[in-house]
Amino acid sequence: MFDLTNIKKKNICIMGLMGCGKSIVGKDLSKDLNLKFYDSDKEIELKTKKSIGTIFKEDGELYFREIEEKICIELLINSNCVISLGGGSIINKKIRKAIKQNSYSIYLQVKLNNLENRLKSSKKRPLLNTNLNNREILKKLYDKRRIFYEKADFIVNNDDNKIQVLEKIKSKIYSYAK
Repeated sequence: MFDLTNIKKKNICIMGLMGCGKSIVGKDLSKDLNLKFYDSDKEIELKTKKSIGTIFKEDGELYFREIEEKICIELLINSNCVISLGGGSIINKKIRKAIKQNSYSIYLQVKLNNLENRLKSSKKRPLLNTNLNNREILKKLYDKRRIFYEKADFIVNNDDNKIQVLEKIKSKIYSYAK
């Protein structure tokens, strides 16, 4: 197991816009480092016994954000794990504070064109499942969240090769152990 005390943090969190690869990269990184993996959206679905889409539809985004805050903060106090955070969780001040205190944060940056292509057939994205232009929605979300994403400890581009991205992340993390 990778010793996170080398980076003076309890856990590693992965953040970025929907479709940037947080869950895939997070899962693989946790395996490579022999750490437990959590996906905040999956944890919300497990605890509420509802899909994210159903929560948005039945209870609204505000209710979802309240649950998200509670669950993300619970996850972010865990040690020796990799946490994939929901794309919008970063707009919450309490979550940002918990990230800063406990987590080595990684922002997976992806060009809007690539995000749009990755998400065009997705039915599980309540913020996109509207009659509005997905590109415009993604741009607005990016513009609103970018200032927070860019405060991550490490920013890595995830437009192309997942294996290269994982190697860059591991190289950066291992550099702290020296």
